[in-house]
Amino acid sequence: QVQLVESGGGLVHDGDSLRLSCVASGLTFSSYGMGWFRQAPGKEREFVATITGSGGISAGITIYADSVKGRFTISRDNAKNTVILQMNSLRPDDTAVYYCAASARNNYLRFQYAYNYWGQGTQVTVSS
Repeated sequence: QVQLVESGGGLVHDGDSLRLSCVASGLTFSSYGMGWFRQAPGKEREFVATITGSGGISAGITIYADSVKGRFTISRDNAKNTVILQMNSLRPDDTAVYYCAASARNNYLRFQYAYNYWGQGTQVTVSS
């Protein structure tokens, strides 16, 4: 049974940093593309960042949404089955539930349909 468990969310102030973690189990983690998405109240879930796995053409490629580029960094530790989202210079419009997801296909990773498994989400709230 595949499980993705996010942690690290919380309440912070404008300009602060947070580090989200997602631990995966029940899958060959290193081969999966991993992504972070978020959903703000009243809005659709949107892409944040992704990192490819060894199952694709090239592992470790990162892609970011324009809204977070230069502020957020996605990384992975295959030995620990963990994907990290380091979020710096947080803004109130980053407030959302953040979801971790795993993709066996390793392409089209900006799109939710590419992902096979999803975590339960962790709340990030940024106050002004």
